[in-house]
Amino acid sequence: VIFSEQFANHVYTGDACVQLVADATDPNTATTQTGYAANIISSAGSEMLPAGIQVSTIVPEVKLLYNPQMKSAYNFVPGVMGLILMLICAMMTSISIVREKETGTMEILLVSPVKPLFIILAKAVPYFVLSFVNLTTILLLSVYVLDVPVAGSLFWLIVVSLLFIFVSLALGLLISSVTRTQVAAMLASGLILMMPTMLLSGMIFPIESMPLLLQGISAVLPARWYIQAVRKLMIEGVDISLVLMEVSILAVMAVALITVSFKKFKNRLE
Repeated sequence: VIFSEQFANHVYTGDACVQLVADATDPNTATTQTGYAANIISSAGSEMLPAGIQVSTIVPEVKLLYNPQMKSAYNFVPGVMGLILMLICAMMTSISIVREKETGTMEILLVSPVKPLFIILAKAVPYFVLSFVNLTTILLLSVYVLDVPVAGSLFWLIVVSLLFIFVSLALGLLISSVTRTQVAAMLASGLILMMPTMLLSGMIFPIESMPLLLQGISAVLPARWYIQAVRKLMIEGVDISLVLMEVSILAVMAVALITVSFKKFKNRLE
């Protein structure tokens, strides 16, 4: 909120000015916030006037950062990126490995000279490559079809996306290690990953407006931190130093999930 010089004196003459600067990466939230703030400022300006003095109501000037055209694509493109990469990596990876268990071919692979680590990597690499192709396609469609520019560093955007892909692959491996059938893997992926990612990651609803319990649940979702990082790098165009918190959380999740996944997988095979 920016007030003009000598605001209190100009209130009596009707020359007082107020500017509202809002983050419009989420157009709906920006519109709601500026609307509430404008009403509060207008009411406060009227209360400051003595009785009998009539001047024009203060109408704040609104400035929208990062998305002045109020395009919804600026909001849903990062969310769609997180959702698609999560579905491709986690759900498909978990199903592909469980399929080997169902058909009995996993035992054949285990008695072969190939180590379990390379079996898992062989299942994960195709989906890693497919996710990278999907990432490239989404970025091209965003820039050339939806007119959503990459305001920040494209290199760091790809690096963070690859880190999120690795986290999603680790989630898929973890699900596959604790389930026996494809149906169970699909249900686990849908209940644990798909619905929470859509509802609690900030893709549709602002996290700040959620109850504290749901905010706590959203904190353990990798998609939340990835979507926040993409919005900062792609829409706001900030430096990578301002995304270190999101990157650090994703890195910790990646190490923890891949460690637990390999441990569970090996114990189960033995």
